[in-house]
Amino acid sequence: MTQKTVTRAVVIGYGHYLPERVVPNAEFAATLDTSDDWIVSRSGIERRHFAAEGEFTSHLAINAARSALANAGIEADDLDAILVATSTPDLTFPSVATMVQAEIGANRAFGFDVQAVCAGFVFALANANALIVAGQAKRIMVIGAETFSRIMDWTDRSTCVLFGDGAGALILEGQPGTGETSDRGILSADLNSDGRFRDMLYVDGGVSSTGTSGKLRMQGNPLFRQAVEKLTSTAETALERAGLTSAQVDWIVPHQANIRIIQGTAKKMGLSMDNVIVTVQDHGNTSAASIPLALSVGADQGKLKQGDLIVTEAIGGGLAWGSVVLRW
Repeated sequence: MTQKTVTRAVVIGYGHYLPERVVPNAEFAATLDTSDDWIVSRSGIERRHFAAEGEFTSHLAINAARSALANAGIEADDLDAILVATSTPDLTFPSVATMVQAEIGANRAFGFDVQAVCAGFVFALANANALIVAGQAKRIMVIGAETFSRIMDWTDRSTCVLFGDGAGALILEGQPGTGETSDRGILSADLNSDGRFRDMLYVDGGVSSTGTSGKLRMQGNPLFRQAVEKLTSTAETALERAGLTSAQVDWIVPHQANIRIIQGTAKKMGLSMDNVIVTVQDHGNTSAASIPLALSVGADQGKLKQGDLIVTEAIGGGLAWGSVVLRW
């Protein structure tokens, strides 16, 4: 009997970039009614990075892209596509992806942006996987990049202390698999949205409505309750689709929004925090950049090893949420 062959989108390279400026919690305590203890106890965040004046989302994405290319040992011209997940593009248009394409010299690649806020990287991964499985592309760079410091209300202590800037990237390559759960690459994905929860997390401006970029607004407590429930549910759904269970998971690499959400989700999935990659203490919430940043940092630290089963999950404004199951 001939063994069937399927195409899997396999990670062949990773990289990340963080702006030079590090902002500790003490910097906020100087201007707001807050403290390091208050921020750490409620979020787990100790510091974050902010982009410099004149440093834009595309610059962060370009640096992460170059890092991923070097890690993969391939050239920019080996890429067929570039997908950038971001809610803070340099311009209304063109896309950040085309800016990255031009700067790194990926002359053969097409590029577009994906906007699903903090869930953006998961949505972009699922799209890249679909393009590879469909034969539309062989190698795809997927980047999450954000400069959320540009949309903060610096008088709102409940939001401005939570977010940071950064970028992370993965390179996916179509490779033959057996169709079994032992295959490397993306094994399943689950994507969701519900616009009825829009007011929990949004930016109060836009091109069509106000002609301005606006500032981020968030209802923290209701969003927290939605996050733990929905992140657990989407992770379990994606695992079930792959024919796997949480007991088989080596690592959860979650959206790095809040340590309490991360802990709550791991607990509901029956997994120890020893099985979770956590970077929120150093980066804050970098929205669509947080998962690829955490993957890259975890790999650099030697935690992620070839063959490890990984679940990534995220929730963001929309609400939009989802997860991807992949074998490293």
